[in-house]
Amino acid sequence: MNASYSHIKNHIIPVTFETYPEQLDKPIKERPLFEMRDRTLHTGQIVARFLGVPFDEDEYFNLLFDFVNREQQPLTLLSDDTLDKTMDNQQFQAIQKVLNINQDQKLSINRFVAFLDGDQLLLKSSNPAIHRKIREAMMDMLKLFDEKETSGLKSPELRRVLTDTIKWSKNHVGDKLTSCNPEIELPKFIWYGNAKKTHFYFLYYLQRLGCDILAVSPSGEDVFADPAVNLEGSLVHSLPNKKEAEPFPTEKRRRKSTVAYRASKEIETILNHEGSGLYKPWQLRDYTPSSVTLKTTYDELFLLLKEKAMIRPNFEVKNGQVKIPTIFSKIQGVSKNRKEYWDRLHAIIEYENCLMAKRLPFSNSMNNDFRYHYRNSLDQGGLPDPQKIIASHYWKFKHLPNGLQNGIAMAIRNMCARPLLKPLSQESEEDVKIYLFAQSMQIPPRMIQLFQKFDYSQDVPTFILYNNEMDGMMGRTDAVLLLLLNQFGVDIVIYNPAGHNDVENFIDERLYDTHWLEDVVFEQEFKEPSILKSAITKIFKKF
Repeated sequence: MNASYSHIKNHIIPVTFETYPEQLDKPIKERPLFEMRDRTLHTGQIVARFLGVPFDEDEYFNLLFDFVNREQQPLTLLSDDTLDKTMDNQQFQAIQKVLNINQDQKLSINRFVAFLDGDQLLLKSSNPAIHRKIREAMMDMLKLFDEKETSGLKSPELRRVLTDTIKWSKNHVGDKLTSCNPEIELPKFIWYGNAKKTHFYFLYYLQRLGCDILAVSPSGEDVFADPAVNLEGSLVHSLPNKKEAEPFPTEKRRRKSTVAYRASKEIETILNHEGSGLYKPWQLRDYTPSSVTLKTTYDELFLLLKEKAMIRPNFEVKNGQVKIPTIFSKIQGVSKNRKEYWDRLHAIIEYENCLMAKRLPFSNSMNNDFRYHYRNSLDQGGLPDPQKIIASHYWKFKHLPNGLQNGIAMAIRNMCARPLLKPLSQESEEDVKIYLFAQSMQIPPRMIQLFQKFDYSQDVPTFILYNNEMDGMMGRTDAVLLLLLNQFGVDIVIYNPAGHNDVENFIDERLYDTHWLEDVVFEQEFKEPSILKSAITKIFKKF
């Protein structure tokens, strides 16, 4: 080992997505920016951040697996799951001792690090230049903490950050750094997944040490996005898809994407990204639906009911969400032109994804006390957490595809976020939310089937309620299901020939349109479409 230098200075090497693997494998002395000048060893360092996942996930995760498991120069995997959290109690007490001194004396950063070094809390190396680098990296990290955090080095969060940095340094850096030859190799790490505050400071410490770092975030969250961190020259490579980080691969995936498959996925993403309105069947199946209720005239609603979702105004696909323009209308009375009235109604119920109810109530009541379940499902913002709902024992829809389960759970969350169900006397807002939450667990099987057939960019399912008051009365449980259908993106049309209140008794009138026709007719029997006309309609729908 060359002892002609006393100081090590690391420089980030500008690389591309294509060139970083080659530079990563090169000995430091063969990398750009390497030189020895004025007793300072200048080293080239790789810092690369990969945000998202590519079209071919299998090939990508196999590459990450190889980085960690190869025989020559493997990278050390770091993640929230793999960090070794064990620590000697004597070290913990020594850290507390230094923190107490700092509280009493307000130490400078130089003296703070000197105390840490004196109490054997920093890594030790027989190479004076490496030992100096360890001290400098700790000073840089504490300077950043002092600048960023409220109260600086007096912040109560310093204990956790300092403890974790010292602990993880000992458990994961240790001999890799203290016994290395910095002219040949410094430690290499992969950070995988999202990062908490203590992770951020530890990774910054590793960067200041001169270690190579690949930060991989399938969700797209950049651990080094903070503008206070100057990583000029580092590679930031955004990949086309975003998803929550699954566990780091423990073995290679055996599936290999074809060229045609990768091209198909790329075309899908481009079309989606550019908002062209062209979507393959079920392309949006893993997106989360929500509704944008349109305000229409009586004549217009029949035109819009026929339109695919992606043709309707305000349809939008963005960030894993799909906004579906929907109809929620009530038709009061009967038009003078009876033939037109029945023709329009019959045309709707002939739609393939139409469900009709003529008997009330059409829902089942939930009598169990869901107060505990509701409160246990809340997130920090006070709203039901879809993942907690789906993981619960009372969730009845685990047989459904994951994307659909998430869509239903998100619809329940959105209903509770802005409850439009009218409260009963003496009923609090929380009581209304609990009622909405409980009744939402009683979705009838035929409505679940309606959800399952809903390809969000295509034909919008329709729910028709014909209420002539001869086959029961609308109940509050029915109103909850109407709200859920609307929130999920289903069209709703309520017919009441007598012009009486039904939905008005339960749901805020701002959510739906009301269209008054010329006549009111009491006890109007539903007129079934003729068998011949229905058959002809079905024949023409095939073409």
